[in-house]
Amino acid sequence: MNEQIKPPRRSGGRAARHAMRAAPLTEDKRPIRPGMEGGTFRPLSDADIANIHSAALTALEEIGLADAPESGVQILTGAGAIQGDDGRIRFPRALVEDMLTKAAKSITLCGRDPAYDLDLSGTKVHYGTAGAAVHMVDVLGREYRESTVQDLFDAAKIVNTLDNVHFLQRPMVCRDIANNAEMDLNTVYATTRGTLKHIGTSFTEPDFVADAVELLHMIAGGEDAWRARPFLSNSNCFVVPPMKFATESCQVMENCIAAGMPVLLLSAGMAGATAPPTVAGAIVQAVAECLAGMVYVNAISPGHPAIFGTWPFGLDLRTGAMSIGSGEQALLTAGCAQMHQFYGLPGGAAAGASDSKLPDMQAGWEQMCSNVIAGLSGLNMVYEAAGMHASLLGFCHESLILADDIIGQAQRCVRGIEVTEETLSLNEMREVCLGKNDQPGVGHYLGTDQTMGLMESAFVYPNLGDRTSPKEWAENDKPDLLDKAVARKEEILGAPSTAEFDPMLDHAIRKRFKIHLA
Repeated sequence: MNEQIKPPRRSGGRAARHAMRAAPLTEDKRPIRPGMEGGTFRPLSDADIANIHSAALTALEEIGLADAPESGVQILTGAGAIQGDDGRIRFPRALVEDMLTKAAKSITLCGRDPAYDLDLSGTKVHYGTAGAAVHMVDVLGREYRESTVQDLFDAAKIVNTLDNVHFLQRPMVCRDIANNAEMDLNTVYATTRGTLKHIGTSFTEPDFVADAVELLHMIAGGEDAWRARPFLSNSNCFVVPPMKFATESCQVMENCIAAGMPVLLLSAGMAGATAPPTVAGAIVQAVAECLAGMVYVNAISPGHPAIFGTWPFGLDLRTGAMSIGSGEQALLTAGCAQMHQFYGLPGGAAAGASDSKLPDMQAGWEQMCSNVIAGLSGLNMVYEAAGMHASLLGFCHESLILADDIIGQAQRCVRGIEVTEETLSLNEMREVCLGKNDQPGVGHYLGTDQTMGLMESAFVYPNLGDRTSPKEWAENDKPDLLDKAVARKEEILGAPSTAEFDPMLDHAIRKRFKIHLA
């Protein structure tokens, strides 16, 4: 009986391929990266956009906004707004259009490390965290507890290691610090000590900004260095929907602008409660409120870096509860992204959060749905894209880690399909089917030059997601996704962060301020 001759195995095999994938790719070889162009998904027609714009201008001119601080009244009326007998500030169309010509159309959000700078122009897409959760999700105990400054620092450390989470906006409140001034300051300290990426945070009162700015000057190496590269921005809820200014937040914004800090103009109405129940109506109100903020900012400092933060949220009208994981939320965010592009302004909105209490299947479908749609719509800043649960009440470190895989797949959708002579692959089809140089075709594309060449540069692989066969899965002791996320969290938190301060700087900071983080 003749022995069957087996073809020689390709050198390296699976181990070599795993080693190749484990090696970090250079930026130019990565299949996905921060700032890829979206904008292919457009749920609003050009006529829809024009109608929303017109309705927003009418709302500003006829309804206006109430409760501006005295400083804001002076700033806005000095620019051409009109205060009525009812105290509301109304905005003539010509004023809004004039300020739109002065507003920054392209801004860069700096990281402490320039490698993490974010270009907010056109339809470039970036994903990150955000929120003000008051609880942490304990995935092992399946329970919630109050969030702490240590949790915030740990979240920053984790974000610092994740390729697909591009910025850190404070995702939780330090519930273990009762004094609000100390909480705001320690939020700045914990986040900047944890990550080199751009950071966003808020301030409770106007007077709390000064100490934070002094701390930022120390970290940056002086005021000039800070102003040249401000690596922290102010997330500012300058309005209380519907159509009212948030008095103290406006004063915070004025102080942050004076300090050279970029601002996120955040309007967060809830459709059906503090915003109209229709998707279009909620977008109209958010756009009107943010246009008022845009006028406010540019009346103070023309061209100051500001993000058009239309964040309308969905509502479950049966219960009155927020519905952050709904399809309606995804459409709200996509429509807002189109309005940002209509105005040519850097913009941000919310996507990627979940109503589920744990990182389970519900969380997966909710997070993926809105993250993909936000990216395809070309949203510059996708806030709350990772780690957020329980309709923004809970944050989860393990979910943050798992979101790196979710956002990676979302970004691959944003990258889209490249159609070129090379990618049409006719030459490869001929070679595989017909052969080459008098050799018959092998009948498959495994191992071809094109397949091997695109393995890392065109395909995105999960870090923790499981693509093994059932047999391999069983042989590997049936690994659980959450168990892998817990192990990865412990690995990250057990190592020092590259963002850690120089010991002498840290000593100087602790001598000057009351720092709660150990």
